[in-house]
Amino acid sequence: MLDKTFTPSEMEARLYAEWERRGFFKPGRHPKAQAFTIVIPPPNVTGSLHMGHALNNTIQDILVRQHRMRGYDVLWQPGTDHAGIATQM
Repeated sequence: MLDKTFTPSEMEARLYAEWERRGFFKPGRHPKAQAFTIVIPPPNVTGSLHMGHALNNTIQDILVRQHRMRGYDVLWQPGTDHAGIATQM
């Protein structure tokens, strides 16, 4: 019988450890596959987070998952400040 609520923490640690052990988060697992890379820019320091940030990350997530399922060698790389706004005066 299924519980009324799903508690992901009961299986997350075990599954995540298995994914790490098998190298699922590392690029280069399929050296002959075409590469697909997206750099994740951090949000600008000029304001608060908003729905546009969530939309941008969601679109990136969809593209990364789609390309991974299509056999591409995918890297979703966190980046650094993409606009230099924090250093401008």
